[in-house]
Amino acid sequence: MDKHLHIVTLDVPYPADYGGAIEQFYKIKWLHRLGVKIHLHCFTKTRAQSEILNQYCESVNYYPRKTGFKGFSFSLPYIVFSRNDRELLANLQKDNHPILLEGVHTTYFLNGNQLNGRRVFVRLHNTEYKYYRQLAKHENNLFNKLYYTWESFLLKKYESQLSKSNTLLALSKTDKAIFEKELNATDIHFLPAFVGWEEVISQNGKGCYCLYHGNLSINENEEAAVWLLQYVFNTLDIPLVIAGKAPSQRLEHIAHQQDHTCLVADPGEKEMQDIIAKAQVNILPSFNNTGVKLKLLNSLYSGRHCVVNKAGVDGSGLESLCSFAEDAEDFKRVVSELYNTSFNEEKLLQRKTLLAQMNNNKKNAEKMIGLIWPD
Repeated sequence: MDKHLHIVTLDVPYPADYGGAIEQFYKIKWLHRLGVKIHLHCFTKTRAQSEILNQYCESVNYYPRKTGFKGFSFSLPYIVFSRNDRELLANLQKDNHPILLEGVHTTYFLNGNQLNGRRVFVRLHNTEYKYYRQLAKHENNLFNKLYYTWESFLLKKYESQLSKSNTLLALSKTDKAIFEKELNATDIHFLPAFVGWEEVISQNGKGCYCLYHGNLSINENEEAAVWLLQYVFNTLDIPLVIAGKAPSQRLEHIAHQQDHTCLVADPGEKEMQDIIAKAQVNILPSFNNTGVKLKLLNSLYSGRHCVVNKAGVDGSGLESLCSFAEDAEDFKRVVSELYNTSFNEEKLLQRKTLLAQMNNNKKNAEKMIGLIWPD
């Protein structure tokens, strides 16, 4: 019997040019490869419709996300209420196929009990209330800080309610533990991220600079880059490249204040992969310990040494592949040591072995299929 699955994504998952899109797109691709007939539903805001998705899906529907006051509710998180679309509900109710909701963002109709009797699975991209709390902490604009704080408050209540009667699929063991201990989830499974890298291509030897990369429009990522520039590479005379999407003028200014630091704005996918491959040390401090950092996985598949803090890797299962530092002096010491240490065949083999076990797209797709259609 054919296996049909509705997937509702929080954004258009192609091009796969940021963490959430990568995870969603390669999940779709691998479920399709294993014979699942996918009926895809995408919310849109700024990303265009994609013909590529038609190659992997039986049908693709797009729904405009509500913006501004139209997407605001005093009782529900903005990321949820703004993805409330009656046409989506009507399309989901045309049959009885199971439903995969990507992120807490797409769960509005669970809140209203309008999907009762259906097999519904929620893919957790983060512990969202903690993520928004961190965004508030690192936000300088007062209006945005208030928004992130209020959203975090609403999300904690919402995620707690969501956890009581739904099947959840966590990206990290840390998120699984938080949902079990703090939000009282009773039906939650750890399912590693789907990735776009099928083999480790890290190069032996030495690169010629250190690298921090990410979506620089996210304030947490900008603050991490600024912290590296002002507190680590302020006295560390080693080249540092900051690379990523949509950097602010503030970050561009700070990155070019020193002769040995620079910024590459909005690199294309091939350019970014080339930047990662040629770096000697990928430095990825994080102020948020939820979710899985897809940029870390990218660095492990394509780059050489990776330096993280505990928050950046905790619960991912990738700890043994990274070097650790916590404060600025730690980062200076570890980076200085690794900058002069060749990446060798032993480290490459260790990386290949563990990543093949954990982030095996075929194995993870088979696990998901087993959860949705148990024998």
